Amino acid sequence: MSLPPFGFAGPAEIVFGRGRAAAEAAPRIAAFGRRVLLVRGRSPERAAWLRAALEAQGCTVEEIASAGEPTLQAATEAAEAARGAEVVVALGGGAAIDLGKAAAALATADGPPLRYLEVVGEGRPLPAAPLPFVALPTTAGAGAEATRNAVIDVPEHRRKVSLRDARMLPRLALVDPALADGCPWETTLASGLDAITQVVEPWICSRATPFTDALCAPAIPRGLAALIRLSQGEDPGARDEMAWVALCGGLALANAGLGVVHGLAGVLGGLTGAPHGAICGRLLPFGLALNAERATGEPARRIAAVRACVAQALDVAPEAAFDALAEWSRAQGLPGLAAMGLSPDEHRAAAEAAFASSSMKANPATLETADLERLLAAAA
Repeated sequence: MSLPPFGFAGPAEIVFGRGRAAAEAAPRIAAFGRRVLLVRGRSPERAAWLRAALEAQGCTVEEIASAGEPTLQAATEAAEAARGAEVVVALGGGAAIDLGKAAAALATADGPPLRYLEVVGEGRPLPAAPLPFVALPTTAGAGAEATRNAVIDVPEHRRKVSLRDARMLPRLALVDPALADGCPWETTLASGLDAITQVVEPWICSRATPFTDALCAPAIPRGLAALIRLSQGEDPGARDEMAWVALCGGLALANAGLGVVHGLAGVLGGLTGAPHGAICGRLLPFGLALNAERATGEPARRIAAVRACVAQALDVAPEAAFDALAEWSRAQGLPGLAAMGLSPDEHRAAAEAAFASSSMKANPATLETADLERLLAAAA
C-alpha cells in the first residue's frame, strides 16, 4: 500500500529542554531585533527574568499583559504596540502566545482586524509577513507555540474565531518545561487535558498523516500518565512529558485536523467565557464515546486504541474507560458545562454553530446536530 501524500509545516526552529530558556532566550530574541514587544501573562514577576536578560543584551522592551484569552480589542491594542517593535515575544500560556501571534501578524496589516478574521470577519489573507515572533510557553496545553493561527474572542458575536496564516508560525518556539514548574493544579489540569485532546483528535481524525501519526500515537499514553502523576504532586519529569505532548499536539493539529471536541469548544468558549482547555477536557470523554458509537474501519480501530490507553492509565476495564476519564477529571476539580456557564437553552444553537465549524470537517464519524446536543447534555 502506498503512503498518502502529505505536507508538514512548523516553527522555523524548535528548541526544547529544561533550563534552556534562561540560557538561550535573550540572545536568540535579540538576534531578530533590539526593539522588543514582550507579551506576558498576568504576573509581571514571572516575566521579570526575561525582561532583565533582554535589557542586558541591549534591547529596549515594551511589555503588555494578556489578561485572559485575547479579545478583538486586546488584539487590536497589541498590534498597535507592536508597530514600534522589530520582534514580538510571548511568554505565557496559550492565551498570551495567541495574543503575541496576533500582534505580530496585525502589526504589518492595514485596515481593521475583522478584515482578516474567519467566520465573523472577511477572512482575507494577511497582506504582508508578520513581524518575527518568538514563543515561550509557560503551560503545557494549547501547543500555540507550534500553530499558524491565533484564537480571538469576539464578544459582540459571542464567538471565538481564528486569525490564520501560514506565515504566523513562530520563527522560534523555545519550549522549556521548567517554565511551567509550580503551575497551579487547576491550570495544569485544564491545559493538560487540552494537550491530550490535541494529540487524540489529530490521530483519530480523517486528515491524519504518517507524520502526525508519528507524533500523536506515542504522545497519548505519555500525556495521560504524566497528567496523573502531576495530580499526585509536583513532578519535573511529568512537566517535561506534558511539555512534549503539548508541542506534539500543536504540530499535529496544524498539519492534520481536529474533531467534535474542538468544533464545540470554539463555540462554547464564546458563549461562556470559560477557559478553552477546561471546555476541551470536559468534552473529551463524551466526544470519544460518541465517535466510538459511529465510527467504522480505521477510525474505529484508532478510537479503540485510545480507549485502551485510557483504561490502562486509570486502571479500569476498557468498556469503562471514557466514563472513568470523565469521573477522574471531575474528581480532580474540572467542572461540568453547566457550571462553566452553558445553559440547556443554548445547547441547540451551540450544536448548530459547531456543526458548521472547520474542526468538524475532519471528525472521524458523521454526526448530526442532534448528536451534538446529546453530547452537550451528557457533559453538562
